[in-house]
Amino acid sequence: MTADDSFGRLDDDDYPAYTMGRAADMLNTTQGFLRAIGEHRLITPLRSPGGHRRYSRYQLRIAARARELVDAGTPIEAACRIVILEDQLEEAQRINAESHRSNKPASTPPAA
Repeated sequence: MTADDSFGRLDDDDYPAYTMGRAADMLNTTQGFLRAIGEHRLITPLRSPGGHRRYSRYQLRIAARARELVDAGTPIEAACRIVILEDQLEEAQRINAESHRSNKPASTPPAA
């Protein structure tokens, strides 16, 4: 991948652009917190060729939500489970809305 290819992917929410240190700084948390939510399978960072963890913007949003819950006193295991369930619910609602749109009958003009 060339530098030009990398720059083009910066708008991609799934592109693993952030190192663990940068991700921790952005979330105002510790690298240990990021490792912990990884151990609880909330997010799985990609690895660079050298084996370093790399995070996407989407993963950082997920981690930020877990951090909010932990800061509010929720144990990390429960916070990870809550975020997973919230994500699954959002996806199910999106699929349901799409299904309703595609199954909606075409409008017919009112009878005279």
